[in-house]
Amino acid sequence: MSTETLFEAPPMAEQERMVEAILFASSEPLDTRALAARLPHGCDVAQALALLQKRYAGRGVHLLRSGDNWAFRTAADLSFLMQKEVVETRKLSRAAIETLAIVAYHQPVTRAEIEEIRGVSVSRGTVDLLMELDWIRLGRRRQTPGRPVTFTTTPGFLAHFGLETARDLPDLKELRAAGLLDNRPPPGTSVEREVDDDHDQDDMFE
Repeated sequence: MSTETLFEAPPMAEQERMVEAILFASSEPLDTRALAARLPHGCDVAQALALLQKRYAGRGVHLLRSGDNWAFRTAADLSFLMQKEVVETRKLSRAAIETLAIVAYHQPVTRAEIEEIRGVSVSRGTVDLLMELDWIRLGRRRQTPGRPVTFTTTPGFLAHFGLETARDLPDLKELRAAGLLDNRPPPGTSVEREVDDDHDQDDMFE
């Protein structure tokens, strides 16, 4: 038996089944590198995912891509069936909603830039909350005086809001109309101090 025969990849149908089993059993989304590490040598993960995604299209469960990760998710039009099991009350202050929106649309963005857009200072509690939710994270430092850190959204943010990439976010005009973006203070106006987020609760942000 030749070496080439020993390392021959399984048929594509079998590769598809393997990927399906791995994703079904995983408690979190997986990227192609993680999938390839669990499959036999020579498997075509990308093709297996494409076939699997096509096979699940139109069913009650879909194979969805979020960033570089893949996971099975309930079809969006059937989510109402799961509400009693999965709804979790999580209220965010208006400050947190605005900060999250600014990071999503202006990333990578520094704290100073967030404050300039909002017109008020950003409390540490607001940033800590969004990081605890795994919706924002620290990005690269800016190559400017002081080398301030930047903030970006996370794969968890994309997964929570059902987005494949940040490009799938709602139109900027909608957020500007709501007053969440580009609310820059007039020149010479000092940045106001933000009220404690714990006392400024808004509607649930899903």
